[in-house]
Amino acid sequence: MRRLLVLASAMIFLDVAFFAAIAPLLPDYVDDLGLSKAEAGILSAAYAAGTLIFSLPAGFLASRYGPRRTVVGGLLALGVSSLVFGLVENIVLLDTARFVQGIAGALIWSGALTWLITTAPEERRGSVIGTALGTAVAGALLGPAIGAVAASVGTGPVFGSVLLVAVALAAAAWRFPEAKAPETQTLREVLATLVSRPVVESAVFVAVPSLMFGAIEVLVPLRIDALGGGHGVIAAGFIAGAALESVLAPTAGRISDRVGRRLPFVFGLSICAAAMIVIAVVQSLGMLLGGLILTSLGAGLCFAPALTLISDTAEASSLHQGFAAGLSNMAWASGQVLGGIGGGVVASLTGYAVPSIAIAALLAATVLYALRAMDPAPGAPAPLEAR
Repeated sequence: MRRLLVLASAMIFLDVAFFAAIAPLLPDYVDDLGLSKAEAGILSAAYAAGTLIFSLPAGFLASRYGPRRTVVGGLLALGVSSLVFGLVENIVLLDTARFVQGIAGALIWSGALTWLITTAPEERRGSVIGTALGTAVAGALLGPAIGAVAASVGTGPVFGSVLLVAVALAAAAWRFPEAKAPETQTLREVLATLVSRPVVESAVFVAVPSLMFGAIEVLVPLRIDALGGGHGVIAAGFIAGAALESVLAPTAGRISDRVGRRLPFVFGLSICAAAMIVIAVVQSLGMLLGGLILTSLGAGLCFAPALTLISDTAEASSLHQGFAAGLSNMAWASGQVLGGIGGGVVASLTGYAVPSIAIAALLAATVLYALRAMDPAPGAPAPLEAR
């Protein structure tokens, strides 16, 4: 189990690191290619759009053909698309390459999470997901630094190196045995479960904080740039926040195994709501960076319980964990797309404060709903037939 956790974490780390590398590069693309805020939002969100569209197909592949084949395909697609992203200078080609990176990310996440969840004991599910999430956040921690290096030495060699690492990880994954034989569920069974209220609610609890981060990844780098900060300041802010989140995520997962998913989720999301108000109203670079780090504190507490809740709900409703992983991807990606594109468009029309305040209100409303809807007790939810 430990070797699998290390391998899965390495794959997730690679994917997230180069997803997050866009933040320090975004102001350069805006200046060099003449992009509007909305176009910058599209470039940032193209990755999440690819993940969103391919999330459930990736879950189907993991459930039908097994997680090993799924992650190997995702790693190879990530390597090739990253190489293309590093070499081209046309916005349409950049958007397309980043979209394919998102498809690859859906395959990697669905395969890796399915592999881990079907192997880990149920009582350690939150801890395992939290550890994987912490590694992902560590990738987000390195990502801005990679982007800053790419801004200095060129995107070609930096993004081209992903292909070499991805091939090495794919070869290592291929030598691992599948945890369980692939399972088959009818399309009617899957669709009926996916639209059930408990499953939809658990997906919303992942999508809402993801929307916040989709907006932050567009609004905060551009606002830092407007306040006089450069690549280094942008990278430092995102690195500091990701470092905090990477430490908190495994801890939050372990806590949720002991006390239930609701308490750490509600507490973390409440912190995120307060942080978005800070980001909306401050006018100094230091305070803006403080708000960014505060969002990471809240996210470090709420994401692991939310992702684990999807797995718990899938098990209670007899949904294969491959589809649960795909649903997690879809919930994250839908929030990222809406936050990235919507935040950029609204900021273009109204300024930076309005989208930040609107997101804070959404986070607060979700906290109130979670207090009513989420089970405060530890353990998986009761099966749907018992409700």
